[in-house]
Amino acid sequence: MAVQPPRPELAALAAALPPNIKFGTSTWACDGWAGDVYHRHYAGAQPRRRLEEYTGYPLFRTVGINSGFYDRPSEDVLASYARVLPPGFACVIKVWDRITARRFIRDPRWGDLAGRQNPDFLSAPLFKDAVLAPYARAFRGQTPYFVFQFQAMRGPDLPSAQQWAEWLDGFFSKLPQDFRYAVELRNRQLLSELHGEVLRRHRVAHVFNSWTEMPPIGAQLDLPWTFAGGFTVARALMKPGRKYGDAVRAFEPYDRVREVLPELRADLLRLMSEAVGRGAEALIHVNNRAEGNAPGTIRAVVEAWVQARGG
Repeated sequence: MAVQPPRPELAALAAALPPNIKFGTSTWACDGWAGDVYHRHYAGAQPRRRLEEYTGYPLFRTVGINSGFYDRPSEDVLASYARVLPPGFACVIKVWDRITARRFIRDPRWGDLAGRQNPDFLSAPLFKDAVLAPYARAFRGQTPYFVFQFQAMRGPDLPSAQQWAEWLDGFFSKLPQDFRYAVELRNRQLLSELHGEVLRRHRVAHVFNSWTEMPPIGAQLDLPWTFAGGFTVARALMKPGRKYGDAVRAFEPYDRVREVLPELRADLLRLMSEAVGRGAEALIHVNNRAEGNAPGTIRAVVEAWVQARGG
C-alpha cells in the first residue's frame, strides 16, 4: 500500500510554521497512531516501513533515533533508515550510553559490569569510532544531531559543578567540530553557569527536557546560557515529578491525548518564540508519555501558535 497524501488541514498547519521550527517524536513505532500518522497495516514494529510513512506526516520535520542509546548502532539498520529519509531530514541521535553512563545500571545487558563505574565514560575515541563514524557514513544525505543524554548521577558519582565542567570541556575539545552536538542533563544540580560556559565555548546545544527530576522547560529557558549552540533541542518527555512507569500505565496505548499539560504547552510556545527571535533552529521532540499521544500534542501546540499569530 502506497503512502497516503497528507490531509489538507495538517499540510496547512505545517505551512504556517517557520522553517526553523521542526517538530518530531522520540520514537515512531506506535500502533496507537493508526488512522492519524499511519494508514498502512504493520505486523510488529517494522521501523523502516513506519519511518517511511512517518516522514510524510506534515507536522514531522525531525525524528529521534533512540535505539543506538542501548547498543552501538548497526550500520545495516542505519542504512535502511537512510534509504527512506528525505534529503536533509533532521535526525536527533541519542548517543550510546556506554559513553554517557557514569555507572552501569543494574540491567542484564551489562552482565558483570552492572553496578560498576564505567571505564568508557566520556571516551572521545570510543564515540568517534563506534557512534560518530557509522552515523556519518549512513546519514550522508541527512542532517544528524548527536544528543549526549546523561542519566541522573547520585551520591559519590555526582561531580561538583567545577569537576563536571572540566570533564565536559575536555571531552568536547577532542571531537570534530563539523557535527552538531547537544547535552541533556538529568541532574538539576549541574545546570550551572560553568556548564553553560562549556556549551558556549564548543557551540554545543542545551537540551530543554521535561523530565521527572528536572525543572520545567520554562525554568530552563530562564537560564541565560541555554541557547548556546546556534540551534536547540527540546524533548517533552514527561510531566516533571511523574515517574516513568506511572506515565506508561496512564497513557498506553498512546492513541489519544489523555491529560493536557498547559504549562508544558506554554513552555514549548515560549521556546518557539525565543528560537524565532534568535533565528535559531529548534528541534522539538514530543513523547507519548507527556500527554498520551505525541502527534496530538504537537498538533495542539502548532494550532495555538498559529492562532496566537492571527492564523
